[in-house]
Amino acid sequence: MPDDQHSRHGFSTRMSHAGRAGVRIHGFVNPAVHRGSTVLHPDCAARRDGAAKRFDQHMTYGTQGGPTHYALEDTIAEIEGGSRCTIVGTGLAAVVVPLLAYLKAGDHCLMPDNVYGPARNIASTMMVGWGIETTFYDPTVDEAAMAALIRPNTKVVYTESPGSHTFELQDIPAIARAAHARGAKVLMDNTWGIHNFQPFRHGVDVSIQALTKYVGGHSDILLGSVTVNSDEDHRAVRAASSTMGHYASPDDCWLALRGVRTMALRLRAQEAAAIEIAQWLERQPQVKQVLHPALPSHPQHALFKRDFTGACSLFGIVLDPRYGQEDMFRFVDSLTLFGIGASWGGFESLALPTTGFITRTAGTGEFGGQTVRIHIGLEDVEDLRADLAQGLRALG
Repeated sequence: MPDDQHSRHGFSTRMSHAGRAGVRIHGFVNPAVHRGSTVLHPDCAARRDGAAKRFDQHMTYGTQGGPTHYALEDTIAEIEGGSRCTIVGTGLAAVVVPLLAYLKAGDHCLMPDNVYGPARNIASTMMVGWGIETTFYDPTVDEAAMAALIRPNTKVVYTESPGSHTFELQDIPAIARAAHARGAKVLMDNTWGIHNFQPFRHGVDVSIQALTKYVGGHSDILLGSVTVNSDEDHRAVRAASSTMGHYASPDDCWLALRGVRTMALRLRAQEAAAIEIAQWLERQPQVKQVLHPALPSHPQHALFKRDFTGACSLFGIVLDPRYGQEDMFRFVDSLTLFGIGASWGGFESLALPTTGFITRTAGTGEFGGQTVRIHIGLEDVEDLRADLAQGLRALG
């Protein structure tokens, strides 16, 4: 369909048609899986010209991607409102590639204290060895406080909103203003926001997603994306990805394209179910607090209302202070419909103890009780609520 007509359609319609040849093209509905390493050229001039255009989805070698990759890249860029996207093999790779695209020895990076654990790990280990210093900051920092943290050699301000374990929201526009005024790039892990937070409208330069989660949707692929909104940033990210040899399986890209077709429906169903269960959990005497940005009780709910158009199905709970870690384990172990697993965004519900398993160094993340992360899948709400109820009763 024409681009101007396509842009006026709703999200579900666009996800049904994105990355496809079109309804008037003879052939199968979905694009094919293109596997390959060697790319043949008709003559030397064509190969030379192709190498010069490799950042424009021109095939030169298998690691530069192919038609299946390009279809997914275009789709993810559309989801996030960006211009270009680079697909990599995992969500963690999507974190590492842009960090190393913009940071070198002698540079300084800022990361929120509630950042995804493996992102903290790369900053605290290998980046230290490469001569890159990282400061972990309070995620709820305001513009003035962020400005005070930025040094002359600060090149990257990394954000994650909300944090995927304890769900603090960040004032991304304020952080972006402070960063850009001092020449730093703003990177954001937008996996929770998916399309409900449009990063480039709020000042983000580079948006990171674990496509393993909602885009895949079925807990059977590992994939990541790095989306940008300028040619300059695309060249920087693509060059870093290529230099480090990052690559994604075309089969996984094809599965992600298939997942995209139903993502809008899954998101709506899981968002509604998660909010219903979160509201119910708020009323339970064993629960001290529910950490869900869409609830009015959330400390940064005003930011959620201002910047987000919806939520996803991941949130946290804080148990009453009278319960200790063993009680938390007993609660999680007693659940029969919730798996104990580290991912989220799939069709299945999960419960994961977080107290004692996350690192904080900036004095944040104290909630006065044991915390558990909850992911709501596509099971019936009544069944999930009954399972949680019997788990809470096991606490005594």
